[in-house]
Amino acid sequence: SARPRALTPPAFLSAGAEISITPEPAQPAEGDNVTLTVHGLSGEVLAYNWYAGPTLSLTYLVASYIVSTGDETPGPAHTGREAVRPDGGLDIRGALPGHSGTYILQTLNRQLQTDVGYGHVQVYEILAQPVVTANNTALVERRDTLRLACSSPSPAEVRWFFNGEALPIAIRLGQSPDGRVLTRHGVRREEAGAYQCEVWNPVSVSRSEPVNLTVYYGPERVAILQDSTTRTGCTIKLDFNTSLTLWCVSQSCPEPEYVWAFNGRALKNGQDHLNITSMTAAQEGTYTCIAKNPKTLLSGSASVVVKLSAAAVVMTIVPVPARPMEGQDVTLTVQGYPKDLLVYAWYRGPASEPGRLLSQLPSGNWIAGPAHTGREVGFANCSLLVQKLNLTDAGRYTLKTVTLQGKTETLEVELFWPLLSNRQPRLGVDRPPASN
Repeated sequence: SARPRALTPPAFLSAGAEISITPEPAQPAEGDNVTLTVHGLSGEVLAYNWYAGPTLSLTYLVASYIVSTGDETPGPAHTGREAVRPDGGLDIRGALPGHSGTYILQTLNRQLQTDVGYGHVQVYEILAQPVVTANNTALVERRDTLRLACSSPSPAEVRWFFNGEALPIAIRLGQSPDGRVLTRHGVRREEAGAYQCEVWNPVSVSRSEPVNLTVYYGPERVAILQDSTTRTGCTIKLDFNTSLTLWCVSQSCPEPEYVWAFNGRALKNGQDHLNITSMTAAQEGTYTCIAKNPKTLLSGSASVVVKLSAAAVVMTIVPVPARPMEGQDVTLTVQGYPKDLLVYAWYRGPASEPGRLLSQLPSGNWIAGPAHTGREVGFANCSLLVQKLNLTDAGRYTLKTVTLQGKTETLEVELFWPLLSNRQPRLGVDRPPASN
């Protein structure tokens, strides 16, 4: 049962007192057997009176003991666990925290004189596991406040742990005076982790289960990568019909939601990467990744420009055979023709409809034009076969190509006069003079 406690005895008890009392063990735990050992007894003692309280009051009397007979009489403050020893000491069996406090021994000698001694005992309880509670375990960085409370039925000392280590001093500054409440205004991402509190006294220690805190932040530093290289704000050049994968990265918790846009128009892609396959002119433009955090309600973006590489191959025409004779076939072979070719057309003379020999369609088939003689054949590589050359075939031929991007290129070739014959063969190919 609980008793009134006093950490120090009244001043009058210490005046001239020679008797002292010490507990054994000095720091007992609840359940221990404790002996209050008496020092400094002198003369022949007739009786002992033990009090558990700050004054010599009958209310605090634990027991009286007659030395000559060994008779012990319990007092009002007896709990059923105390027993006076013949040497004047007091045994407390299975001491409880309620036995803590000031004890006074009063002795009576043959001259009916009394003397007193005092001591103090603190019985420490075996601490139960504390519990940490949080106002919220998922907070937004720099916006929300974290409050952690350590609950324990015992008035023990409290210390905090973060990820298994002693709490950093910067966070400890947010503790309440009793150390049981931890407050952090504008929580930071570095403070996300496992929090525990621990209660302790000289004989017992107990640590709580961890409470895991998540701190949402971002997205920050949104960037677009190509092959692990940051390309944000850059222009990426691709060859025609090649492929490209763009990756969107950011610093965010949780992982953000991604939206891709092409020239300002949203694409149906909710992934962190975007594939561009079979590059054409229609896919040239600005690609933007938008990262949205559903918890912080913040977003960020990054963009790149994707363009087709400039054509590096110059288109030329080579006759095969190089010196055909009258009556032979000649192929005007085209080298370096556009790989993204849409259509082409061959003309006799300048590139005008009346002189069109034939055209190659996107389907791969060619159709004859107004100037077709029945001896001209077109090929997929833009080459032109003229069969059974005669004198009327001499003159200028014009090739016109159109790419998928709408780029047009015109190239001319000249069959010189006189045309090749068995007597004096001569055939040449010429390019129009370059304009300044």
